[in-house]
Amino acid sequence: MGIVSTIFNLFGCSGRPKHENAQQATEIDIQIARSLEAFKNRPIHKELTMEIIESTPENELLQVIFDNLSTKVPDSYDKEYETVMAWNRSRQAIYLIWLLEGQVNNGGYNQFYFNSSGQFYKQVPDVLKLVGANKFAELTERANMIFEDDNQEITKHQDGTMEGFMKSYDGNPLNDLDDEFYALYQLENLQQLQIDFIRKNKCDFANT
Repeated sequence: MGIVSTIFNLFGCSGRPKHENAQQATEIDIQIARSLEAFKNRPIHKELTMEIIESTPENELLQVIFDNLSTKVPDSYDKEYETVMAWNRSRQAIYLIWLLEGQVNNGGYNQFYFNSSGQFYKQVPDVLKLVGANKFAELTERANMIFEDDNQEITKHQDGTMEGFMKSYDGNPLNDLDDEFYALYQLENLQQLQIDFIRKNKCDFANT
């Protein structure tokens, strides 16, 4: 085992000299930095036309739509709910699914309900069904039931501090659902479902 480890340390797991791997790593770092810079400087359309939607590549479409919707949300979170609920169902779907994914992929369902995204929890299963993500909808319905049934236990440590929030993960019945959520990406292509939905309902997203 020691000999094998020494060989890998000298040449890298690919069997190439280490300096080649270092060079490749540098090139990857450069590509990542360029991608981050491009993302940071991406155009954000406050007004979306049919032409913009139709000409946007699929791998950029969700971001373009969400960026546009985000410009319509007030900075004050206390007005977010009434603003979003005044939109048409198509816009609500993309915005709420984006919130769900961002929160669950970052900190699980517990974080989704804890943050302002949680104010939309009752609407999320319906918008998931709207775009055809039935498996994600079913899982989120189960999460909602657990959140409602065990709310007192789930939130008892959530006193507004980071320590309280982190402690609320201990024995949290929502934790098991997080792994199910991540695994569902192998069964339902949530991104493609949304892209297809946007293409079919593009008039609902165009401002002009």
